[in-house]
Amino acid sequence: MTTPAPGLSASTRVAAVIGHPVRHSLSPAIFNAAFAAVGLDWAYLAFDVAEGHGGDAVRASRILGIDGLSVTMPHKAAAAAAVDQASDRALALDAVNCVSRRGDRLVGDNTDGPGFVASLRLDGGFDPQGTRCLVLGAGGAARAIVLALAEAGASEIVVVNRTEATAHVAVALAPGIARIGVSGDASHADLVVNATSIGMAHPDDPERARSLPIDAAHLGAGQVVADIVYHPLRTALLDAAASRGATVVEGLGMLVHQAALAFTIWTGEPAPLELMWAAARRNLPT
Repeated sequence: MTTPAPGLSASTRVAAVIGHPVRHSLSPAIFNAAFAAVGLDWAYLAFDVAEGHGGDAVRASRILGIDGLSVTMPHKAAAAAAVDQASDRALALDAVNCVSRRGDRLVGDNTDGPGFVASLRLDGGFDPQGTRCLVLGAGGAARAIVLALAEAGASEIVVVNRTEATAHVAVALAPGIARIGVSGDASHADLVVNATSIGMAHPDDPERARSLPIDAAHLGAGQVVADIVYHPLRTALLDAAASRGATVVEGLGMLVHQAALAFTIWTGEPAPLELMWAAARRNLPT
């Protein structure tokens, strides 16, 4: 449980996350631990905003003087339309997950992909430069990862998705580098990423957490296998990959590192990564 920081006052600067649902979010614990560690008079809250009202919430943040806004599903596209200015990355993805207030202007960015790559480099010891990558999925998170891997210098990115039309959208983000493939292509990949929700724990479907998004026979020694799912922290895919000799990267890293990037965007301060990691792990659902 997160305890409010002492000394909150009318001068305390506010940041928040909007999403639906959002009450399960680890972000308040992560950011409030970071603000306290750096000695900043900031507080971070969570606002459950119904689908269809994400743009209204982003615009309201300007009126309320909220200095930093994290945006999660299903509001990232609405946030992209509501900001006054967006980074090239956010424009390419048509998705904003980080909003900062610069005077009267709202500036949008997308830290999901860079957060994932930072997790690969810092947590997994893996640099995507010149590597062959396979991404499972073509939704918002998958597209952010495809773009970030291309920006990081991957030599090939194979997108595997059930719906070909959606896969084409992801592939278009990295022309000349990305292509549509099949799960068997994982056998030749240096990096395999599960960017789907397969393997996520769900109270109404306990079997879901034991599902694999790909046949483990395609995985083995010399590969890095990453999952964006962090509940459970160690997914069935990561267990299977590790048992076959692959190096694994847990999904919590993407969450922590994208939050660290947002922290620096908002405050101008280096993020206290170790403390953010500790807060994330301490508040993981059981």
